[in-house]
Amino acid sequence: MIGRLNHVAIAVADLAKAAAVYRDVLGANVSEPVPQPEHGVITVFVTLPNTKIELIAPLGADSPIAKFLERMPDGGIHHVCYEVDDIVGARDALRSRGARVLGSGEPKIGAHGKPVLFLHPKDFCGTLIEIEQA
Repeated sequence: MIGRLNHVAIAVADLAKAAAVYRDVLGANVSEPVPQPEHGVITVFVTLPNTKIELIAPLGADSPIAKFLERMPDGGIHHVCYEVDDIVGARDALRSRGARVLGSGEPKIGAHGKPVLFLHPKDFCGTLIEIEQA
């Protein structure tokens, strides 16, 4: 069902500092910050030859990333995103297999302009999973 790894998201408290580490220390190609108000985050993408790293920082006090950073002030891996060919079909198949889809279960538009859904980490070895329409 899942396709290629789209990105690994890392929650950070200071987006500019984190972007500078990837750009200036690791020599990576780093995008400009983009607010994602529907998801309560600001994102920066680090483009790698085989995937991307998404640096995410809170956008507002009720951001889900703010809560994550309260528990882990130094930041850390927040989620892993896999591509799927048909997000609604994948959602239905996952639910039929007992997986919990977070939120309303209706796809939202993600940072790449494509439909996304999140899956409960307790169903996936403690990892929050994002699926994105390929």
